[in-house]
Amino acid sequence: MTAPISAPWLNDPALIAVFDALEQAGGQVRVNGGAVRNTLLGEPVSDIDLSTDLHPPDVMAALEAAGLKGVPTGIDHGTVTAVSSGIGFEITTLREDVETDGRRAVVRYAQDWTSDALRRDLTMNALYLDRDGTVFDPLNGIEDVRAKRVRFVGEAEARIREDYLRILRFFRFFAWYGHGRPDSEGLKASTRCKDGLDDLSAERVWAELSKLLAAPDPSRALLWMRTTGILTKILPESEKWGIDAIHSLVASETAFDWAPDPLLRLEAIIPPRATHVSALTARLKTAKIVRDRLTAWADVGGAAHLGSPAKIRAALYRHGKHPASVIDHLKLAASKADEAQEDWIALVTMAEAFVPPVLPISGKDLIALGIAPGEALGKVLKRAEEAWIASDFTLDRDALLAQVRDA
Repeated sequence: MTAPISAPWLNDPALIAVFDALEQAGGQVRVNGGAVRNTLLGEPVSDIDLSTDLHPPDVMAALEAAGLKGVPTGIDHGTVTAVSSGIGFEITTLREDVETDGRRAVVRYAQDWTSDALRRDLTMNALYLDRDGTVFDPLNGIEDVRAKRVRFVGEAEARIREDYLRILRFFRFFAWYGHGRPDSEGLKASTRCKDGLDDLSAERVWAELSKLLAAPDPSRALLWMRTTGILTKILPESEKWGIDAIHSLVASETAFDWAPDPLLRLEAIIPPRATHVSALTARLKTAKIVRDRLTAWADVGGAAHLGSPAKIRAALYRHGKHPASVIDHLKLAASKADEAQEDWIALVTMAEAFVPPVLPISGKDLIALGIAPGEALGKVLKRAEEAWIASDFTLDRDALLAQVRDA
């Protein structure tokens, strides 16, 4: 045990009601993991998860007796979600591993908080907080948190072989909370075990990669992943392209107040080629919204041909469903520009403010000129639209119809 810490969110009446419900049923309950870690680091706390020695049916009964809603979100794995004042709190029964195969574990319930801590991946996640702010720290995780040292619980290789996703979690937590060089034992074990990543589901790999890329500055983590061959293992599209652009992109995000964007950061380390994007999105089974944005970004091709406002407006109009695909190229160009960076920033600002105009003529106008409906009309309308785009959208309705008549 350590001296109590200040955690204002412990005073939330919704959380207090959950504590009361479980303790009145005879259970012990503590906040676990991320909320404790982030409080110690002075970082924001979003989700609050709890651990208890009560078994799931008893947790459900305790919540019901207290007038709270219990949802069996993962009851087969020991997890119930309590809904208190509209806020969800995951409650998981203390567990210990019985058997692991590198992807999933067979667990049994435990009464021992230390046993529960020993099955966790990283020491900074093996922390528990009583309702009075007292930290239970059986594995000296506080020391690692304060040193910003991301370290596996126990023997690193043993933890990884229980679940190979922990390799990516190691680098993800290093990106978010680490300082200096990664823990040497964790780094060596991750390198030795990297082939185990092949057995993981695409969804789990993509989820971890996305979270890593969302870190305030993922550049050091990506550098070590590249050095160890782990980045190439999960993202072969980055091979022979490099991650050098990440550092300057992160610096530009800070300088120009751009919100960190995991997809933009991904685009910084892969080539804008349709074949690469298609392979990546298919292999990692990304959501359609991700696939569409990356595909549109690849279709744009690069910033070299977007060097004038008129060309940018034309590209934005043509890629209207995915304007970020054009803006991303401009941001990447701005972040890499050694000279005339202000010019690229001005183009980014212009692109972000662009509102696609509406073609001032329609098929009805062409029919009124005597053009019969059908394929020919569509071709004439398309030629008129291309002329309008080429004019930087300056040709008005009369000018466009005059061109059609004179053609």
